Amino acid sequence: MRWLAAAAVGVTLLVPAAAQAIHYAPVDQPGPPLSLPQDKLDASLACSGNPSTGPTPILLVHGTAESPKTEFSWNWEPALTGLGIPWCAVALPDNGMDDAQVAGEYVVNGIRTLHTRAGRRIDVIGHSQGGMLPRWGFRFWPETRSMVDDLVGLSPSNHGTLTAVPVCAVVCPASFHQQAAGSQFLAALNSSRETFAGISYTTVYTHTDWVVTPNLDDTGSSSLHTGDGQIRNVAIQQVCPLDVNEHLGVGTYDPVAWALALDAIVHGGPADPARIPASVCTQLLMPGVNPATFATDEASFAAAVASAIAAAPQIPAEPPLACYVTASCPASGSVESAGASAPTTKKCKKGKHRKHGKCVKKGKKKR
Repeated sequence: MRWLAAAAVGVTLLVPAAAQAIHYAPVDQPGPPLSLPQDKLDASLACSGNPSTGPTPILLVHGTAESPKTEFSWNWEPALTGLGIPWCAVALPDNGMDDAQVAGEYVVNGIRTLHTRAGRRIDVIGHSQGGMLPRWGFRFWPETRSMVDDLVGLSPSNHGTLTAVPVCAVVCPASFHQQAAGSQFLAALNSSRETFAGISYTTVYTHTDWVVTPNLDDTGSSSLHTGDGQIRNVAIQQVCPLDVNEHLGVGTYDPVAWALALDAIVHGGPADPARIPASVCTQLLMPGVNPATFATDEASFAAAVASAIAAAPQIPAEPPLACYVTASCPASGSVESAGASAPTTKKCKKGKHRKHGKCVKKGKKKR
């Protein structure tokens, strides 16, 4: 489509020249230490069921301006519990509004923790930013790749969104900057390859998405194409042409999105739309959603999103890339040196020492 090609050119022009010259860490470089206290990371997980028995356990990752309670408690969590599928939901800091690199550490910890408890590979289902963030873990913490069997992204912001570009023209929340088409964060996320061998990637998107744009076909933002993973990009309209659910609906109540996600996690490889029965097109809501409370549940969800956006700090530019992204962390390998906002401490010249953060001349020792 002519306008889509023009949009793609526009995205290319949005990438800063400095970003184009960045040399990213090799894909096999060991991941850095997590920069956050372990107890804080662990407190972000809420789980149900025994992950070591029964069906493959699921890690749920919510989207921007959301939380496990507002997004998953009235749909995905009861639906999975009803099928006897154990799950954990990870709460991203500040409702996913702050630095996505920090949020990525929460997802890495969630993958590690659930994998350890299960004693086997797990599956991950995420919506919007939550469908994209696990890939940050796969890219920069390589050991997580062997811990995950399926990644199902529901309207994921894999290549950002043109919608965020004008929104962030002056100031906007940190993760908005990072999910704007052309950001340095997205360039790092998709550097070298988009997928990795051993993981099945199912991307579920909708042509009527108004948040992650463009998404009119599988050349849009959500879809994946490169790398050695097994990939399937599926629009809900490929299964049910009359399904007009948008970005938020795909992550919370759309029956086609549910059917595709379930198909992916119960079969080897990614979802296959040919296996989805036509009867799903007659359903209005996914399992787990209570029709009697649906209207109020959805309204509460939308209100929570609006509240989180309104309360988020507004900044003029995206957070700088963490040193591990470019393999430029200090040799000490300390937790602080790997963090997204940790400063790089340079060695003082001969005859000087560091005092209060500055290099000063060495004084004579007192006798």
